[in-house]
Amino acid sequence: MSGLGFMEKLLDGGSVEWKALGDVLVRTKGTNITAGKMKELHKDGAPLKVFAGGKTVAFVNYEDIPSKDVNSEPSIIVKSRGVIEFEYYDKPFSHKNEMWSYYSSGDLVNIKYVYHFLKISEVYFQKLGSRMQMPQIATPDTDKFRIPIPCPDNPKRSLEIQAEIVRILDSFTELTAELTAELTARKKQYHYYRDKLLSFEDGEVEWKTLGEVAVIQRGASPRPIAKYITDDPGGVPWIKIGDTSSGSKYVYATAQRVTLEGAQKSRVLSKGDFILSNSMSFGRPYILAIEGAIHDGWASISDFSGTFDSDYLYHYLSSNAVQSYWAGKINSGSVSNLNTKIIQSLPIPVPDFALQHKIASLLDKFDTLTTSISEGLPREIELRRKQYEYYRDRLLSFPGPEAAVAGSP
Repeated sequence: MSGLGFMEKLLDGGSVEWKALGDVLVRTKGTNITAGKMKELHKDGAPLKVFAGGKTVAFVNYEDIPSKDVNSEPSIIVKSRGVIEFEYYDKPFSHKNEMWSYYSSGDLVNIKYVYHFLKISEVYFQKLGSRMQMPQIATPDTDKFRIPIPCPDNPKRSLEIQAEIVRILDSFTELTAELTAELTARKKQYHYYRDKLLSFEDGEVEWKTLGEVAVIQRGASPRPIAKYITDDPGGVPWIKIGDTSSGSKYVYATAQRVTLEGAQKSRVLSKGDFILSNSMSFGRPYILAIEGAIHDGWASISDFSGTFDSDYLYHYLSSNAVQSYWAGKINSGSVSNLNTKIIQSLPIPVPDFALQHKIASLLDKFDTLTTSISEGLPREIELRRKQYEYYRDRLLSFPGPEAAVAGSP
């Protein structure tokens, strides 16, 4: 059933009135607190949540915040600076005083219904805020913003319609939350088994440094690079950090290519070689699924096939032990990036190929489940989010003015 058909059925001939948010909800102020004070007061397990901009929150005790600044009503929190967005919260809370929140005190509006409508309108408010040097909106921007109230002359029927819309949309968000929690658990499980499977007792396997069993090299940057960038499909793929994805262990394609001359001035790698960033997301490994050229922001690992299964090497380089090793070397104060000398010095266990393959096969199953773009939980979560947005847009497409702001032409 189309969104319009569904809405017609819900309204059953009833009208829709667009009302200003400030006329149907109660706006509340925040509390005078700094980010530093939030950090100081934060206690794991404390009952009161304090919101700042973005994802910044703190949990504090009730006595840490003036009682007049604590809100116990289910509310919509307006994050008004930087990243402009809306958040729903139904437990006691407070927030910084440059933010504000709304709750419903009457029998005309379901606050969760308004929240879903405002989520559709976030882009509008973000564009509104972008007029300022620091993106921000003010209380009149939300107070004057109009929302659709179905069947306003019949409050009981109006709330029934709003509740049904909330029920449908919440079913999608709840499923997404369950899948996200499952994904978090699977990631923890993957990390646990990865570190367990890659931990060996003394004498159980041979240990070598990576430099003993592989060729480690740094890339090179032809300068000026703009001179060598080409649209010629016969050019060599030019691998940059933007061509990688945290959800994939492979580099499949690049946005740019360089001329053959540019490639000769850099370093050309083969399929199956590894690259590691030496200055951003230090040490995150990627396997090349293409031949390509790398600049001096990358280090490469090649000529290891006589010693390592590629997948085993990938999982080991991704392990907490290796990431801690890189961090310890970089933070020692003597170096500022992940240079080839550090990479060469990495101690690495060398079990026989049969064991390497067995370990890699087990870890690949967890890796696919948690990080694959086309398989596993991330894909399922993305599908549910799109499904939610699809139905939200249709369920909240009431007949009414194109401009939702009171007083707009």
